[in-house]
Amino acid sequence: MGSDDTSVVLVHAAWADGSSWARVIDGLATAGLKAVAAPLPLTSLADDVAALRRVIERTQGPVVLVGHAYSGAVIGAVRHASVKALVYLNALVPEKGETVLDVFSRSAPHPLAPQVSPDTDGLIWLPEEAFAQAFAQQVDAREQAILAAVQRPISIQCITAQVERPTWHDLPSWYLVAEEDRMISADNQRAMAERIGATISSLPLDHCPMLGAPGRVVEMILAAAKA
Repeated sequence: MGSDDTSVVLVHAAWADGSSWARVIDGLATAGLKAVAAPLPLTSLADDVAALRRVIERTQGPVVLVGHAYSGAVIGAVRHASVKALVYLNALVPEKGETVLDVFSRSAPHPLAPQVSPDTDGLIWLPEEAFAQAFAQQVDAREQAILAAVQRPISIQCITAQVERPTWHDLPSWYLVAEEDRMISADNQRAMAERIGATISSLPLDHCPMLGAPGRVVEMILAAAKA
């Protein structure tokens, strides 16, 4: 493991909140690592990067950033001297000049993936049935209902903003490919992971590996902390 003052900052995705990390937080605590879930407003990519930076500034010692899905773009965009490693969970990882929508759209959608569009406020909501069909099909119906009830919409501005040079060019990275993900195809995930030179693990998990296999997620984070 890394030094005793290593902190892990967990960054939630679209249609989720910090509670999605509860099992991972518990597992990291058992392993002796401090963890905090960063709350993103999901109002724009710049707003989300600023929110994450504020959380990092409140931590002590070296930081491992962990991003899920959309927040892969967020953890790669924040610049802070404390950040020493990046962990991507089936995440979208744009290159300089690309948008989240660019990399998301590189593969054909799964037949059960929801069709979404922004409402009159520019916010994108996930249909309730999508949580069982594509977002978290490997958890039980009770948990799917909770995920639907607490979902947070994402602004179109989050996924259409071009990113600057991402920090994965300069930091070591780890990537978990979720093979049963119906939101982001496994082939797309693997291509992004290979492009950034990440240490890759691949497991038969859905879009929410922190729920279906929190122990494996903790193992990957610990590997990053040790390195």
